[in-house]
Amino acid sequence: MKAELRGAQSAPAGETDLCRSVGIRAMERADVPTIGKLFKKVFRKTDHEGGEDLEHYLETVFFGSPHYTPACGSVVHENGAGDIDSAILALPFEFLVHGRPTVARLLCAFMADGKAGAAGAARLARMMRAARQEMCFSDSSSPVSADHWVAGGGVVLPIQSLEWRRSFRPFVAGALLASRRVPLTRSRAVIGALGLADHALRWRAPSTKPSSVPGFETRPTSLEEFRQCAGPMLKRFSVRPIWSKSEFDWLAGVASLNRSLGALQCRKVICERGRTVGAFLFFGKGNRIANVLNVLCEEGREFDVTAEMFASLDREGYAAAVGMAQPFLMNAISRQRWLSFRHRGYFCLVTRHADLMDAAARNDIYIGGLASESWSRLLTDF
Repeated sequence: MKAELRGAQSAPAGETDLCRSVGIRAMERADVPTIGKLFKKVFRKTDHEGGEDLEHYLETVFFGSPHYTPACGSVVHENGAGDIDSAILALPFEFLVHGRPTVARLLCAFMADGKAGAAGAARLARMMRAARQEMCFSDSSSPVSADHWVAGGGVVLPIQSLEWRRSFRPFVAGALLASRRVPLTRSRAVIGALGLADHALRWRAPSTKPSSVPGFETRPTSLEEFRQCAGPMLKRFSVRPIWSKSEFDWLAGVASLNRSLGALQCRKVICERGRTVGAFLFFGKGNRIANVLNVLCEEGREFDVTAEMFASLDREGYAAAVGMAQPFLMNAISRQRWLSFRHRGYFCLVTRHADLMDAAARNDIYIGGLASESWSRLLTDF
């Protein structure tokens, strides 16, 4: 979620850890109803209770991870009256950083109750300074928040801050994307009429149809097989998610709760010799938008795997595919016709480790998709 860190100041001398920060403590399960109401007030501009569905989701996501501990979870700030006036929702992820296992924290939402929560928000923001963090990141920060990340010693990952969009049926795709603001555009009548227009366009402009790669094919696969493929394909990166079976299964489970994006699915890309050279994970809803979370491949197979991925999604009838940009795929992705990029929110990273910062600067890092917030219902529902 886009976090506004307005009013954050430099840390006072001597304030070096969470325990000494006045009013700050780990979020507890009993806080969930208050956090749900604060979430609705800040991000949905309504002063109503969060509701049972939101409260259950918050508890499931922010207390259920196999790596959850109070020390690496969400934090809240209490004012002098003992009321929560600001909070940071955080989710732990296990990464391998130059060979050392590291529990990173994904900041999913930064919330403050207007001016009343400004002082607490400033104290929470000071906790996120680089000197205090093993690895902390956010994939959807606002411009103001990004400035504060940088001021605190962090960096913005510019490529991961982009979203690519590849249209296969441009008229229908445009209507579906516009429906987030104008729901009428996804009605059956509108989609049906635009489908006819797309049919004519695809006949007159064959470039709308992505070309498959001779000798390659795409096959459905299981989540577990995707995880097993991921291990060897991620070894090229010095910083990468570990995705142990327990963590991956939990992430896939909570991601699958986001039914508004469709079913969570996996595909593998097979070369002419029958070897798996790539795999991708995506949300798909029939004849709608394929939301690609992760694309992985053997080094040197980027062009083949991405081309086959797009051809496969087109064959399955999707109107378009969207996904987070990754540096190692940019050259291959950019060769597609009917492709565009848009800014999706600042991807920010902060750490006290110089080798991690160096890896980020050299794009020697794999992060995003299931190893970020892209799957969360907090971005699409409630």
